[in-house]
Amino acid sequence: MSSKKQIQFAITINAPVSTVWRLMISPESYKHWAAAFAEGTYFEGSWEQGTKIKFLSPPAGDGMLSEIAQNRRDEFISIRHLGFISNGVEDTRSESVLAWAPAYENYTFISVPEGTKLLIELDVPGEWVEYMNEAWPKALMSLKQLSEAERAA
Repeated sequence: MSSKKQIQFAITINAPVSTVWRLMISPESYKHWAAAFAEGTYFEGSWEQGTKIKFLSPPAGDGMLSEIAQNRRDEFISIRHLGFISNGVEDTRSESVLAWAPAYENYTFISVPEGTKLLIELDVPGEWVEYMNEAWPKALMSLKQLSEAERAA
């Protein structure tokens, strides 16, 4: 059985909150910054509160089944991860899923003089901590570069 750990990341981005927010959740820019987790990563669904969303990676479309627990525009997003998707089959009840689900991934957007401070807090199974500690900083740097490039344009 897996134990759940909470890990956190933060970055300051020289761009307005509205820009960082939009680039974090729009389909095309999401693919760019989320490539740090798996090349070609994408989502299906909506970021509206209460809706289901799938975070997937090619070629098989395996990934996470989730729902948007909260969404306060330009302030906060909470994703509730409910299970895995493997070969098109949703798993929310296996022992391996029940060991960690539900797990939350929260994004907090704070306006600061430099632009935006983005805080990421997430629950992860213990065996994923090392991977997330490597991938999230790369993903945030990519989002920072996207946001700052758009601001400069």
